[in-house]
Amino acid sequence: MNAFNVGIIGVSGYTGLELVKILIKHPRFNISYVANSEGGMRLSELHPSLRGVYDCDVQKADVDAAAQNCALVFLALPHQTAMAFVKPLLACGIKVVDLSADYRLPLDIYETFYCAHTDVENLENAVYGLPELFRDELMSASLTANPGCFPTSAILGILPFMKYRIAGTPVIIDAKTGVSGAGKKLSDVTHFVNVNDNLFAYNPLMHRHAPEIAQKLNIPFDEVNFVPHLVPLTRGMISSIYLQVSDDFDAHEVLKEYYKDEPFVRISKNPVDMKNVAGTNFCDLYVKQKANILFISSSIDNLMRGASSQAVVNANLMMGLDESLGIPNLAYVP
Repeated sequence: MNAFNVGIIGVSGYTGLELVKILIKHPRFNISYVANSEGGMRLSELHPSLRGVYDCDVQKADVDAAAQNCALVFLALPHQTAMAFVKPLLACGIKVVDLSADYRLPLDIYETFYCAHTDVENLENAVYGLPELFRDELMSASLTANPGCFPTSAILGILPFMKYRIAGTPVIIDAKTGVSGAGKKLSDVTHFVNVNDNLFAYNPLMHRHAPEIAQKLNIPFDEVNFVPHLVPLTRGMISSIYLQVSDDFDAHEVLKEYYKDEPFVRISKNPVDMKNVAGTNFCDLYVKQKANILFISSSIDNLMRGASSQAVVNANLMMGLDESLGIPNLAYVP
């Protein structure tokens, strides 16, 4: 079987590293182009963990070079930076999986929470990369907007219960994430002394992932009450979600039925944790019912299901492959 050449632009960060780790073991994807903003170094200099395992030259990011070497490119770049590469890559006929926020939201919402958008035409054609919602559309997509980590965890937990939710009532999402979600860039907030033995909320109720959650659930932004917290862990994410529901139903059975055919959603009879999904593309879900209140617990690896492994699932679908091909499913346990 033929392999597809793929590239990574933005290989320096944590999500870039996770993409490399997945792709070097992928049976149908061949890494043919690796780049960052500088170039002129070996990959093992950026990521010493790859020494003796996989190495290559890191190029300075260039659209023409990527287009000459790749059928599909992963953009592991910050928002605003990514859109500058998407337009010319698509013009060259190259498929793109964008891990930034640049193509996840309608124009008015994006510009309210991020910045001015410079590629409106392609924004309208992007497919949101959550297979459980948009699998058929992803199979014919040229541009996939990989979801945010918090929205992935929250949306997957809430979706099965939307028809039971009392309209207009608050959707409450209390989420915790490991520090790797903040990326490699140093800051006072993610400094060891600030994070170690500490726990704190940030951007409560106004975090820019809240409109992404609301938009994909098709509910008003003011009904989503999202509060993220930073916890002193390297990786992992868990969302505690609270919904008010109207009908008498078995929530666990609803969850099982909704995701019965989904390869990367696991339903648990016990509260879930971060450890059992670390290093995988799984989302583990648990639900508890009390009268008309639901508690839903949703756990993912923020760097994997929240970014890189989900990006490769989307790339599989875009290239006509089985979505599970090459996707890690063994957790980092113990």
